[in-house]
Amino acid sequence: MFELPLDLVLMLVGAAFAAGFVDSIAGGGGLITVPALLLAGAPPVQALSTNKVQGTFGAATAAISYAASGRVDLREQIPAAAISFLGGLAGALLVSKIPTEMIERVLPFVLIAIAAFFALRPGLDDTDRMQRITPGLFMAAFVPVIGFYDGLVGPGTGAFFMIGFVTLAGYGVLKATAHTKLLNFSSNIGGLAGFMLVSSPWWGIGIAMGLAQVAGARLGSRLAMRVGARLIKPLLVTTSTLLALKLIWEML
Repeated sequence: MFELPLDLVLMLVGAAFAAGFVDSIAGGGGLITVPALLLAGAPPVQALSTNKVQGTFGAATAAISYAASGRVDLREQIPAAAISFLGGLAGALLVSKIPTEMIERVLPFVLIAIAAFFALRPGLDDTDRMQRITPGLFMAAFVPVIGFYDGLVGPGTGAFFMIGFVTLAGYGVLKATAHTKLLNFSSNIGGLAGFMLVSSPWWGIGIAMGLAQVAGARLGSRLAMRVGARLIKPLLVTTSTLLALKLIWEML
């Protein structure tokens, strides 16, 4: 059933639960699961494709949890989700044809800037603010770029969707978190579809991790809805900073 010994499976399941919890609140769950898959012996492309399998479970659970609480109307997000899916699919299909070195070099500094924005900007809470661009322009110009990035590179996708919803759409922190999840789920599915054409995921491991993601995402989304920006902001700052430091360490 599983592609690995039981002790490694349990390690990966535990990592997926923690990732589901973190990802449902602030994004950045891949910071936990991708290194865990590599540590377990997965080749890089197989680690990424397996990560997409398990990540879709958590993103879907978080999206449904926020929708069930009335924080977001999933039906209204279907056009944006379709665009995010196509972006993720295109990014994954082109991952071997587009040089990503420059993106990977700049990415840590972008993540640090996002962390600083959420840490230092005064008055950033769950209150909606002025909308800077129309919903149609946001969907047509911003969503496909982040979806494409998710399929092409991946780390920090949730944080990038969050920063867009807060700064461009004018959403409060909790509302931005809720609206991020379906788009992140869709780009995950698109990326998985693309990766499946070049590498077969570990399906048994991916599904087992996905079930753990469901449990973590349910716990995390409930806690986020209860506490709001007071929990989401510091966790987003922490995950973005840790991911940036990890990427810098890998470059060095």
